[in-house]
Amino acid sequence: MTECNKNAMALVHSTESFGSVDGPGVRFIVFLQGCPLRCQFCHNPDTWKMTEENGAVWRSADELLNQALRYRTYWKNSGGITVSGGEPLLQIDFMLEFFKKAKEKGIHTVIDTAGGPFTREEPFFSKFQELMKYTDLLLVDIKHIDTECHKTLTGRSNENILDMIRYLSDIKKPIWIRHVLVPERSDKDEYLLADFIHSLDNVEKVEILPYHTMGIYKWKELGLEYPLEGIEPPTKERVENAKKILAI
Repeated sequence: MTECNKNAMALVHSTESFGSVDGPGVRFIVFLQGCPLRCQFCHNPDTWKMTEENGAVWRSADELLNQALRYRTYWKNSGGITVSGGEPLLQIDFMLEFFKKAKEKGIHTVIDTAGGPFTREEPFFSKFQELMKYTDLLLVDIKHIDTECHKTLTGRSNENILDMIRYLSDIKKPIWIRHVLVPERSDKDEYLLADFIHSLDNVEKVEILPYHTMGIYKWKELGLEYPLEGIEPPTKERVENAKKILAI
């Protein structure tokens, strides 16, 4: 058993008290700083770097848990805590500490992840296995099913990400799969994950998230060139097509 660091801290981008789209019910959401992917459609590029320069602050598991508990009466039976990002698995020592404490309080726990840091190498894998004991559900963002297209879209391969999802299926850990539908990038029927999803035993829900342009202003504020300039959100018909193909 991996021993948690009682003084584990997280670099936190922000929190949300009444989240309603990042897991079941009403949820307290912690957005952690840092992400290894560089998605062309990212609407939070200010979360990429593990630095405090964009207003991120170091906070302890106890501090965040105490903040979350103020809103527990609003969670009812289905709500709880979701940790998102950035990428939560980059700060796995904190995640272990935070979720262990949350489960001691009987809180439902969710991780919203793209799986970028996942590896079966040590010490990460043992920590990940331990973390799964305290995690009720994962929201897994699959950016692209094709490895080369994934590299174009995110700057990295997807092989370790798909391996993480297969591992979660093997241990029967519930997941919701999220897929951003991007015209000219992932909006092709052959790219819509259907065969992969149907090979898994743990998928409770599939969400199609239409690409949007609301985050462009952040790229400009950070002095970054937006790589999808000129690409419009998918049509309602294409979104419905994707939902039909990926229905489980």
